[in-house]
Amino acid sequence: MLASIAAATLTGAVGRSVSVEVHVSNGLPGFTIVGLPDAAVRESRDRVRAALLSSGLPWPLRRVTVNLAPSGVRKGGAGLDLAVAVGVLVATGQLPPHCTEALAFCGELGLNGALRHVPGMIALADATAPLELVVPLCDAREAGLVRGDAVHGVSTLSELAQILRARADWPAIPPAPPSAPPPDLPDLADVRGQPFGRHALEVAAAGRHHLLMVGPPGSGKTMLAERLPGLLPALTPEESLTVTRVHSAAGCLLPDGVLVSHPPFRAPHHSASLVALVGGGSWSLRPGEISLATHGVLFLDEMGEFPVAALEALRQPLEEGVIRVSRAGGTVAFPAHFLLAAAMNPCPCGEGVFDGACRCTDADRARYTRRLSAPLLDRFDLVVPLARPDPDQLLAGAPGEPTAVSSGRVAAARSRAAAREAARDDFADGEPPLHPKAAGLLAAKLREGALTARGLHKVARVARTVADLVGAEQVDEEHIADALCLRTARTVLAR
Repeated sequence: MLASIAAATLTGAVGRSVSVEVHVSNGLPGFTIVGLPDAAVRESRDRVRAALLSSGLPWPLRRVTVNLAPSGVRKGGAGLDLAVAVGVLVATGQLPPHCTEALAFCGELGLNGALRHVPGMIALADATAPLELVVPLCDAREAGLVRGDAVHGVSTLSELAQILRARADWPAIPPAPPSAPPPDLPDLADVRGQPFGRHALEVAAAGRHHLLMVGPPGSGKTMLAERLPGLLPALTPEESLTVTRVHSAAGCLLPDGVLVSHPPFRAPHHSASLVALVGGGSWSLRPGEISLATHGVLFLDEMGEFPVAALEALRQPLEEGVIRVSRAGGTVAFPAHFLLAAAMNPCPCGEGVFDGACRCTDADRARYTRRLSAPLLDRFDLVVPLARPDPDQLLAGAPGEPTAVSSGRVAAARSRAAAREAARDDFADGEPPLHPKAAGLLAAKLREGALTARGLHKVARVARTVADLVGAEQVDEEHIADALCLRTARTVLAR
């Protein structure tokens, strides 16, 4: 007999529908899976056989052939176990053939017949629409985020068999437990001194400008960067779904039954490989740190210690907001719309030219700063120098403004930018014209060679954000000067 069961497999962060065709015929007992399965899918034959026997369901002593259609698409993961098991039961006549017509199945089987969690359930649930989806009970709430009531959860294979035989009802999905309060984010009030660094942080948060902080150890670079997510607004529903989908595909821990609502903060170690940052792999193309930071902050501490290839891989996603990963197993596109914050020492010894105590030779400094190419450095809107704070401010200084005050200014600036974007048709170039003195200052910097065409655009955007933070309608010379000042550390790194 032949049975066809609807299922889905995960490719990157996107689900693809799969038809699991099971054929049981006479011949020497055997079990074959075709259709470009990976190692986890091929091993499902042992899991499915043990699960059926543990559930009190007979295993056919006949030849079983499983085809995963479409056969030209690679299939990975253990999420097809449940569909294969149901297909075997239908093909051997243990389940009525019509009981699976409007259903799709996704789940991993344990040897005892229990259904286990499958990563990427949100993407898999999307791929099986409009069919109703049967998943492990532990994944039902996650799948319900995108499919609503068209999701059924079961705990064991024997329970599912009883339901499909119309001898039991679908179990009720337990309600999500009360949401734990979100963890307290680090507060800007803990940062003493560093008014220039705090100002750069507000500008970065208000305009989503990429920020590079350059300074000696102990100047507060990491402390400032860790407080950047607290200045960002909560995610919109569309952003929440995108972030949750990517984190689900990567197997990250998710809030139970709700979407991720706060901007993520990812801080990979400087020894992270290119694949860890970009994503990919051989068979299973998983999201990397760049995609996991989507609609949030990617913080690269000790940026000068990262592999050059990993740093150069940032250039394309910084421009396009998406990263395309091509491997032998296929090509996928991951979202990569993130805010990049980075910190590095000015030289290998860490002291740098800011404090005048550098022990490095010119060749040492050149070798260190050469790790950041000019095209990559040009993609940072803000490159600010930070010196160690004054000891009096650390010991007896008053606390700085809390995050709540700074985030209020950031929210107001973003509201002004959104209102201007809605009315951009009123201007020929989409933006109000610059003040003549501001335009003259930019023209002078271009003639001096201090700005590239990309740098000109970025300085103008930063100046617009600075004007929004103070409530100014027009970008004037003072705002342009402030934006240029927020790029002063470029001259140190260019030496």
